[in-house]
Formats: sequence, C-alpha cells, structure tokens
Amino acid sequence: MPEYKAPLRDIRFVMNELLNMEQHYAEISGGEECSPELVDAILEEGAKFAENELVPLNRVGDQEGCRWDNGEVKTPTGFKEAYIKFVEGGWPSLSHDPELGGQGLPQSLGMVINELVGTANWSWGMYPGLSHGAINTIEAHGTEEQRKQYLKPMVEGRWTGTMCLTEAHCGTDLGLLKTKAEPNDDGSYAISGTKIFISAGEHDMAENIVHIVLARLPNAPEGTKGISLFIVPKFNLDTEGDVGERNGVSCGSLEHKMGIHGNATCVMNFDQARGYLIGPANKGLNCMFTFMNAARIGTALQGLAHAEFGFQNSLTYARERLQMRSLTGIKAEDKPADPIIVHPDVRRMLLTQKAFSEGGRALAYFAAMQVDKASRATTEEERQAADQLLSFITPIAKAFLTEIGFESANLGLQVFGGHGYIAEWGMEQNVRDCRISMLYEGTTGIQALDLLGRKVLMTQGETLKRFTKIVHKFCKAEAENEALATYIKPLQAINKQWGDLTMKIGMAATQNRDEVGAASVDYLMYSGYAVLAYFWAISAKVSLQALEEGGDDAAFYHSKIATANFYFKRILPRTHALAETMVAGADSLMELDDSAFAF
Repeated sequence: MPEYKAPLRDIRFVMNELLNMEQHYAEISGGEECSPELVDAILEEGAKFAENELVPLNRVGDQEGCRWDNGEVKTPTGFKEAYIKFVEGGWPSLSHDPELGGQGLPQSLGMVINELVGTANWSWGMYPGLSHGAINTIEAHGTEEQRKQYLKPMVEGRWTGTMCLTEAHCGTDLGLLKTKAEPNDDGSYAISGTKIFISAGEHDMAENIVHIVLARLPNAPEGTKGISLFIVPKFNLDTEGDVGERNGVSCGSLEHKMGIHGNATCVMNFDQARGYLIGPANKGLNCMFTFMNAARIGTALQGLAHAEFGFQNSLTYARERLQMRSLTGIKAEDKPADPIIVHPDVRRMLLTQKAFSEGGRALAYFAAMQVDKASRATTEEERQAADQLLSFITPIAKAFLTEIGFESANLGLQVFGGHGYIAEWGMEQNVRDCRISMLYEGTTGIQALDLLGRKVLMTQGETLKRFTKIVHKFCKAEAENEALATYIKPLQAINKQWGDLTMKIGMAATQNRDEVGAASVDYLMYSGYAVLAYFWAISAKVSLQALEEGGDDAAFYHSKIATANFYFKRILPRTHALAETMVAGADSLMELDDSAFAF
C-alpha cells in the first residue's frame, strides 16, 4: 500500500528559511495573527488530518469510484465522513473573511494545507478545493444580497461550489458556448443547456452545491463578448435563505475516465434552472477569471502533489528493493543483492523527483505569497506589483509544475519496475490521477500562449522583467561569493538569454503570428526551468549559510546542496535544446498541407 507523510521539514524550510513568510505575514493586512507557533500548530494538525483521514481513502476512491443513480451521485466509502470532520475542524474557512465566518488567515497558508490534502488524496481534495474559486467570484462580483445569501455557508463548508464552463462542442473556446439564460419576471434567469467535465458537479457530501455557470443572454453579441456569468444553486433558497426546493439542475451522467475516480466528473443538465446574474451582463469572462486564477494555482499544487507522492514512495521502495550489485563493489554484505538506490540510474530518477518536488514547492509558495500581496499589501502600488508578478507566474506554475509532476509520477512508476504497473503499489494510480492536471484549467498549450502571447509580448516584456530583475539582483549581490559560483554563473547566463530569446521571438512574430504558437510551449518549459534554477540557487545559499552557522540538521542542508548541484548539472541543461527549438520557426510545423497528413 502506498504511504504519504507530510514533508513538514521541507515545508518549514521553504516557508521560514527560503521565503521568510514570518516577515511576509507581518507586512500584510490580516497576517498579524500568524505567529510561528500558530502556523506550526496549523501545519501539524493539517498533516494529521491528511495522513490519518485521507491517505486511507485514496485507494478506496480509485477502486470504488462514484456511483450515479437517477441524477444523483454517491461518493466512495468514507468520503462523506471525512468531509464532515474537515468541516468540523474549520478547515474550509481558514483563509476567508471573518465577517463571512472565516478565520481571516492568509491564502498562502491555506494553499499549504491544500498541498497536504491534495497529496494525500487528490480526488477527495477537489470537493472542498473548487469551492474557494466560487467563493472568490461571488465575493468579488456578486451583489450584496448574493454575498449575504451564499458566502457564509460556502465559507463554513456546509455548501460547496463548482464552475460550469465547458460544453461538448467548444472545449477551451468558450466563445462557442450555447447555454442560454432567459430573463424571468422576478429578475432571475432560466438557465438551459448542458455542461461537461464538471468536477464535483454532483455529490452527497454537502447540503447544497452552488454552480457558477457561463451562459448567453438573448440577443447577446457573438463570441466571448456575449457571455454572462450566473449563480445556479442545486437547491433554491427559501425566504429565510435556507435550502429549499430542488432547482432544475441535475447530473446526466458520470464521465468514465482515466483517473481521479473518487471525484465525480459530471455531465450537468440545466433545464430552466433558476439562476442569478453575477457582475455586468456580457462580461462573464472577466468575472470568471477571478475563479480561473485561483483554480490554476490550485492545479499547480496538483503537479507538486503527484511529484511528492511519487518521490516518497519510490524512495522507500528503492531503499528496500534488492537487485544486482553495485558496480563499485558490494554495499550490503549481509544481503544477497544491494538495494537499488545504489545504482546511478535509480539515483537519477530519485533526484529528478526530489529536485522537482522541492523546487516546485518553492515556486508554488512564492506564487501563493503574491496572491496574499495582491489582496492584502498595505499600498496600492504593492498590490498592483504583486498582481502583475502573479499574472506572469501563474501560467508557468500551472503548466510547468503539472508537466514535471507527471514526469515525476512516471519516474516513480519506473523505479518500481514491473511492480509499479501493478495497482497495489499505487504508482500507476498516481500516474493516472496526475494526467488530468495538464488538461484542465487550460492545457499546457493554452497556458503557454497566455504566457508568451498575452503576458510577455503584449506587455513588451514588462511582466518578464518583473521576475528577471529579481534574479538579476540576487546574482549581482552574490557575484563575489565563490561558494555560489557554480549556480550564479549559469543563472546569470540563462537570465540574460531569456530576454534575448523573447526579443527574437517577438521580432519573428511581427512577420508571422504563427511564430508565437510555434515557440510557446518550448518557451514556457524554458521559463519553468529558469525559475526553478533561481529557487535552487537561493536554496543552496540558505543551506550553505546554515551549515556555516552549525546546528543539528546538517544532513538536511547537505541534501539541499547536493540536489541543487544535480539540478544545475543534470536538469537545467535541458534549456539548451529548448533555446534552439523555440526559435526554429513555424515553417517546420506549418509547411505540410492539412490534406497531406496521411496514414
């Protein structure tokens, strides 16, 4: 059976030593209560819940899946009971406004708990996880009455939320959606249409489910300019604001899918369902991005979760599995063979997982800090700067971390060899569960176009400079530090090359706009490796300083330095090939006529 132990030592390293979140919390509104003692207590309790309540349900959810019966869905054994404990523990309200029943703690702390929950059982974690985006959307764009009606029970976790965007014929191209919203005499709307791929769209864990639905008003403009956003509850509310009669929304079927079997992925039918407009008419996409940005950071955590889960289990297996002898001599004289961890190729796989999970954690938490600052920094200037940096980081975090998370999950299976392909070890489930992360909330290709096209080129590189300046200042400050030279020199080079490649692609795109699409995914992956290089460089700096100061945890810091060395020597060189392919031009992709694709 697979196991998971919350990596609290590394979490504390990233929070306290790498990113100095204690100071960060002291500088933002609402962070005053985040004393080290409180944060430690929350982490400890979150780890206990993840390990004791959710890990045992991970395989149960995969084996049982969800059951559909006449429009209603029953979740796997134990899921509902765990959710009740989750709500009783106050976990859904951790990072929400106290006026709404929340605890008012920073969103970054909530995201750390989301990592623990998601790594222990991603399928289960999706049920409460999707509610945060729905809450944020209603809070930001809803009327005072809507906020009063819906937010408190959602913050408390008694109600959950979803986003209902995709339709069978349109996928990511939401301008093609057909769901209709007809005005009712009382100011509400009758919503009719079918949405697909709706995670947690129907289940038995909460009293009510609040759907955030994209639909078209009568005579709305074509395309994305004619989309509006609506609240559509599973149960309508009575005059007291409590759950009333069933609304005209139901689950038509469950998707039969590759992974995340414990989460209900639904086809949702809206049959004259009563809905309520959120925000201005025909501005639904603008409002929806409040939801999408939160969801994309959440999906970045999924990449981290599957990397960590794969690493922990493959490391344990590699220490115990005996096979062959080390090429440099017997290492386990009392055993018939050496544990496979002595073999260089197994080390390559384990170190790749370790570098991706620990480096990915630094990136995800850095993004979470920008989420805090964008809403809680003390000045408007600071809030805007954080929001712009977050807009640059989000597509990298979402797409890059899910790509390397999937690579890590596959490496976890590979370390197990044939046993990894067998269900009882949990590695093939980790691969299956991870695969969706590169698809939903915008595929890797969509995130790459967003990064290169919208975030970088459309701002003439200004958003890129917000991050490269951070790297430049670090490199300049450590330029004379000989102990860091092995990291600073390649980091300086890639930081400069990053800007040069951006300019080259931008110039090519002025002649042929396909150049952006041709370069985008390679550009995103290059950006991800560059960002992780920065975090591994500062990890090495912090670890070297800790060793100089002495202490009881030398092995941990030596491990950090060794992993940083591995990353710079074995992973970062991937950027050399990407630097070539991203500027290779669109011709090699587009010269073949559509009709010439043959089989």
